[in-house]
Amino acid sequence: MRLLALSALLLLCSRTGRSLQIQCYQCEMTQDCSAPEFIVNCTVNVQDMCQKEVLVMDDGTHYRKSCASSGACLIASSGYQQFCTGKLHSVCITCCNTPLCNGPRQKKRPLLSSSTSCTPPSQSWILLLPFTLMLVQRMC
Repeated sequence: MRLLALSALLLLCSRTGRSLQIQCYQCEMTQDCSAPEFIVNCTVNVQDMCQKEVLVMDDGTHYRKSCASSGACLIASSGYQQFCTGKLHSVCITCCNTPLCNGPRQKKRPLLSSSTSCTPPSQSWILLLPFTLMLVQRMC
């Protein structure tokens, strides 16, 4: 069922000719550069992720943020996973695929009260399936 929904969504995107472009922070400095002047548009259909490297060196913490292709970023992050200790000479590389996700860490949200009812995240894709299928049927 998930595969069908994903296939329908990919078909919809390819038929409409829309390209997805992500925005990321891009910099190389000793401060966590998450200001508007560091925001860049990544290359459409090539750089589909944001990458963040945090290096702990003798002279302090260094940050390197950029756009990346998913393949290159995931390979780099897995290759350096053993060196991500948070201690001196630590190297941590993370990848993410939402706009500006390589910025500062998000503060934790307060827990929802028990009177609030939400669909569990793992089941939310089901809500989009009828709408996606309807759109695909209209296009065919």
